[in-house]
Amino acid sequence: MKRIGPLLTLTVLLVATPAVALDSIVGKWKTVDEKTGKVVSDVEIYQQGGKLFGKITGLTEPNDAQGKPKICTKCTGPDKDKPIVGLVIIKDLSASDDRYKNGTITDPEDGKIYKAEVWTEAAKLKVRGYLGPFYKTQTWVKGN
Repeated sequence: MKRIGPLLTLTVLLVATPAVALDSIVGKWKTVDEKTGKVVSDVEIYQQGGKLFGKITGLTEPNDAQGKPKICTKCTGPDKDKPIVGLVIIKDLSASDDRYKNGTITDPEDGKIYKAEVWTEAAKLKVRGYLGPFYKTQTWVKGN
C-alpha cells in the first residue's frame, strides 16, 4: 500500500505537467515588430480539441490606405481574402515535452504557411516558424 501513494503522486505530476505549460500559453499575446519594437497585433491563443490555435484579435493598424479592414490577399485556401482580424494563424499545435509543435503558422503579410512550435521563456511566448531546415523565432509579450 505504501508504494501506491508515491506512484500515484508521480502519475498525477506527469499528467498535470502539460496542463501547467498550457495555462502559461493560453491567453492574449501581443506580437512585436523586431525592427521597431512596436506592437503589431493581438493574438489570442486557445485550446480546442486538445490542440492549440491562435487567432488575430486586433491590429495596431487595422485598415488599409483606403480605410477598409485589411484582408489576407496573399493567403491561399479558405483564408484567401479573409479579414486579418479574426484570422486563425496558429493551427493544430500538440503538446511535446515543454513545447507545443507539429502544427502550422500563417504569415498574413505573405500568405505563407510554416511548420510551427511555441513555448514560454521568461514569461514571454517564443513562436518559431520553420521552412525546411531554416527557422525564425519571434518573441510575443503577454497582452491584456
